[in-house]
Amino acid sequence: MSEIQTAGTSASPIERLALVVVTYKRQEMLANLFDSIAALDDAPWRIVIVDNENSPATKQMVAKFNERCLALWGHGDEADTEGSVDRVVYAPQLENTGGAGGFSAGVKRAYELGAQWFWVMDDDVLVIPQAISRLAKWTDRYDAIQGSRLDFDGGPFFWQYQLIVPLGIPNPVAPANLGEAGCKPMNQLCFEGGLFSRRVVQKIGYPDARFFIYGDDACYGYLASKHFPAAVVSDLILQRARVVSNWDIAGKRQLNSTSDTNRYYIMRNRAYLARYLKLYGDYNPVLFRLGNVATFCKELIRLAVVDKTFKTGVPALRRGWKDGAKILSDPSWKPMPPVE
Repeated sequence: MSEIQTAGTSASPIERLALVVVTYKRQEMLANLFDSIAALDDAPWRIVIVDNENSPATKQMVAKFNERCLALWGHGDEADTEGSVDRVVYAPQLENTGGAGGFSAGVKRAYELGAQWFWVMDDDVLVIPQAISRLAKWTDRYDAIQGSRLDFDGGPFFWQYQLIVPLGIPNPVAPANLGEAGCKPMNQLCFEGGLFSRRVVQKIGYPDARFFIYGDDACYGYLASKHFPAAVVSDLILQRARVVSNWDIAGKRQLNSTSDTNRYYIMRNRAYLARYLKLYGDYNPVLFRLGNVATFCKELIRLAVVDKTFKTGVPALRRGWKDGAKILSDPSWKPMPPVE
């Protein structure tokens, strides 16, 4: 059974917490997310809605949601750097910058407003009422925190929190049981409920918009873990709200359906990860190429058992791999800069 339910509200136990949401043409899902945010036990300091569609309908939704939040929680005690005490901030984009561009823009907007913590997510999730207090108990120990999630049907959803660095791929056998401590070290992040501090942004910069979609969050978590303690925790914080076709692997793992667009970026964006690995002396060209092969094979399996679109899927993977090679050898490439 889902933990999503109506609850009361109070001041947030996480200092200047900004909830950053990226949305694109999914107003119905966004409305459901808004309902779950309104049921939080603790009020976030700001809620930044990045609209990659730049839709008048979404703008109107956000304005009404701000009124709803002000009625629920009031204006709060702290104005932001612009002097505003509104709870909800609308951040429309001039063009669709993908999830990566949206999160980069949203974290930047929240940072400039004065946020101290950033809780990021897409529009196709529901937050659990106790989520903020559950995350708060870890913020004195970790600067990057990934809470646990429920799948759309209310069952557990496993997330691969360990990056096998030399291969640049997630560890498929990382234990789902986080033990008595309720946490384990992690070296990648997921922008579906990931939480990180202002110190992280100052040190490694904003999420890299060049990823467009896929892999930007994993890379950001890798970078954060190079400088700060990072952990995945067993506390449930949100539930996925969208049904995705998948292949259930022995009841332990899932291989979800994806699109040819995603397939392209899955392969291409490995080159961006490789560039960041090089910065920290973690890049091994032979092992990373082996990771490319493993990723390609995994996507072939996904095509075979889930999507069954070999005619268009395989060319998308090949294009991504080819374009990634150009990124890997680009002498003009630079990492995202620290934020002053």
